[in-house]
Amino acid sequence: MYVDPIRPEPIPRAAERAGKRVACALQEMVGGIAELLAMEERAWASATFSGARHTVTLRFHGTDDCETADRFIEALPEHEFALPGLLVADAQVRAVTYDSLPGPVMTVEAELLVLNED
Repeated sequence: MYVDPIRPEPIPRAAERAGKRVACALQEMVGGIAELLAMEERAWASATFSGARHTVTLRFHGTDDCETADRFIEALPEHEFALPGLLVADAQVRAVTYDSLPGPVMTVEAELLVLNED
């Protein structure tokens, strides 16, 4: 990762920007109500494509938000993402946990295979 001597913080790689775009797209799907707990990215490549697997963990609080999470879980595999320069080849829910005390809380881990269109 390149560090600009004038601006000491690292400049994000294109893939890191893609990860943030993926997380934002998921938040958009749920109306921005989910708490982003974790975001992980692993490079992926085949003979003809390159990209990354993005794992995003979201937490939903309260009855209404958990109902939104249920709709998100159902819609994710078929959702058409609008991410210019990227193609979501696969999207699935990897894990779901639900706690009812002290109030309803649902944690959803989603994994997306995102390919570069270039």
